Amino acid sequence: MALIQKIREKSWLLLIAIGLGLLGFIISEVPQNNVYKFYAGEVFGKKVEMADYETKLQQVQLQDQQQLQQQGKPYTAEDEANSVEKAWNTIVDEKILQREFEALQLSVSDKEVDAYLLGVDGFKLDPKIEKQFTDSTGKFNRRLLEQRLNQMKTSKDAKDVQNWKQTEEGVKQAQLYNKYSQLLNLTAYVSTLEAENAYVGQNEMKEVSFVGKKFTDIDDNEIHVSNDQLKKYYDEHKDEKKWAVVSPNRDVHYFEVPIRPSTEDVKAFNDEMNTLKNKFQKTKNDSLFVIANSDIRLFSKDHRFTFLPEGNPKAQQGLTYPVAMDSIFKHAPVGTVVGPYQQGTDTRIAKVLDHNKYLLSCRHILLAATDSASVKKQEKLADSLIRLINKDNFGEYVTKYSTDQGSIAKGGEYDDFLDYTMVPEFSKFCVDNPVGKIGWVKTQFGIHIIEVLKKEEVNYPILAVVQKTLVPSEQTENEAQNLAYDMIEKIDSKVSKIKEGWKKVAMFDTIARKNNFMVANPITIYDYAPKVYNFTSQNVKDNIIKLAYDKDSENGTLASSPFKDPTAYVVCMVGSSREKGTPNYEDVKELMKRELVKDLKSKRIASQLQGAKTLEAAAQKINQTIQTANVTFANPQLGSAGSEPKIVGALFDKMKDGQMTAPIEGDFGTYVVRINKTTKAPKTENFETQRQQLLSSEKNGTYNAARAALYKIAEPKDFRKFNQLGIITK
Repeated sequence: MALIQKIREKSWLLLIAIGLGLLGFIISEVPQNNVYKFYAGEVFGKKVEMADYETKLQQVQLQDQQQLQQQGKPYTAEDEANSVEKAWNTIVDEKILQREFEALQLSVSDKEVDAYLLGVDGFKLDPKIEKQFTDSTGKFNRRLLEQRLNQMKTSKDAKDVQNWKQTEEGVKQAQLYNKYSQLLNLTAYVSTLEAENAYVGQNEMKEVSFVGKKFTDIDDNEIHVSNDQLKKYYDEHKDEKKWAVVSPNRDVHYFEVPIRPSTEDVKAFNDEMNTLKNKFQKTKNDSLFVIANSDIRLFSKDHRFTFLPEGNPKAQQGLTYPVAMDSIFKHAPVGTVVGPYQQGTDTRIAKVLDHNKYLLSCRHILLAATDSASVKKQEKLADSLIRLINKDNFGEYVTKYSTDQGSIAKGGEYDDFLDYTMVPEFSKFCVDNPVGKIGWVKTQFGIHIIEVLKKEEVNYPILAVVQKTLVPSEQTENEAQNLAYDMIEKIDSKVSKIKEGWKKVAMFDTIARKNNFMVANPITIYDYAPKVYNFTSQNVKDNIIKLAYDKDSENGTLASSPFKDPTAYVVCMVGSSREKGTPNYEDVKELMKRELVKDLKSKRIASQLQGAKTLEAAAQKINQTIQTANVTFANPQLGSAGSEPKIVGALFDKMKDGQMTAPIEGDFGTYVVRINKTTKAPKTENFETQRQQLLSSEKNGTYNAARAALYKIAEPKDFRKFNQLGIITK
């Protein structure tokens, strides 16, 4: 069971499977009356029908909505986007794993399904189920659960039939995944020899001295690479695995023409805020003023609108002010208008309505009561206990009488709270009474016997806030748009005279830089999962995909108009299109140039070090100082040189103390190293600790490793975005 629980905690797919299965206890069946022309994608070369995807999407959305509702949170557009991706990933994983389940002949019996749902025969009762089947006292009632299961199994009602089918399938999928994960974990094995090697790798240390240079110590401009050299390097290395195109894709080059407020916009905004401040000071109706003038229309005189300095762990989201203004707000008389001041990207003016004076601490004994009879009974008990309780024995009575399970372990204490975080009657007692006072109050939860422990004066303000954001004027936005069109015309006039696509792309980048626009890294869009992440506007993302996959687009195709994001106009050109396998020269020449420059730098450093018989001579040759480091095989840090596994590995390859290496090229530099002293690992015959650590690591990685391998075989292809945009690909 411990293993199953561990897997349950780590697997999002398992949680989805269980969650979707349990929806049958709570909600009606998902409508399945849609007909689609296109299909959503492919897994193992087989179609994923759009209707199947939409059904899964609706199930996932319902589950996500329900979870957020339980947390008291809204289901936002961002949550919806996450549900969309989760639904696709779930379908892909299910199809991949189903093939594995069938190949391994894994199955889940009806008896196992019942045992899981009932929480018997070694299964822990799912909290979601437990909450659904409680009696009038709020405790779990197994009999109610058994009745519901029998009803779902035997009912002729279509809704119950569908709910049971969905529940049964969800639980079976979850348990199949559990069994599969356990089988994968059984494949993990670490020998004693591996554990011994790990022990030695962690504990054998070499004290070394070294001389060399980092590649960054040599300016790239000092290394001249000709086209012939680069093409030769490409021919020699193009078939290496690290250069291969794993998934077909194409890229889009772009730069942004920012839409920023002008000097005139800033002045007009500041004038508006100062005018509002004067009016805010004079108004007699603060709530109407806030609602009429603020971008965020929230107002209350309630202490729940207590504002705290930014970074305060007790601060509520949105109800903060800059730390530097803490003293101003705490000492401002009621009615004072403070500001304008900057709060993040917004500007605020705030009127002080009141002050929340105390940070409170207390301890209490809760005598729970749910109806009038039990309230009277607990009031009598409270009266009798009050006569007996004092500051010295309060904790004993908490343990004996309190039903507040969340505070019993702390002696009934609640430390450092503001009044609005507790029910009003509870807070009022703490605010109105001096430290040391013991008494009782009645709340919706029952009778509370309370001792006031602390009343720290904090004087946090209750504020009415007018918040506005400085945005560019329409004129400023039009000027940015005109500049973007001017840039498109300028680029088009140049690239229209060029035939080769890659040269058009190079010209695009060059003109953008010459006009002081930052050319970002190209956007890579994968054919089998077309997504763009760089922008806020979905319209911009979609337009870039349409540009990249338009049937008439090719390397060097320039977008005829800019795409508008909230803060910029985006100017785009289609880059290259890459098929799976060996890359084209133009696509990798810049990356290969970096590798070639690195190799040439390494050769230069090595040639300078060549012939040096001692570290002192090597240091003199390249005008560097000798450095020292302590290294282990398990932690290949070569002192100030950083992580250099290749170099550190060479030191443990039969080298003896006093020996000096030839120049070795590492990841970040080239060095010669001398071993000064080797400290062997302390002798031990027991390597079980290392073996268990390695075994745990192996087990934790089995599923992800298997999943990655299966994904590679399955080659999932996601066509949802193409369908949405009406793009037909080959």
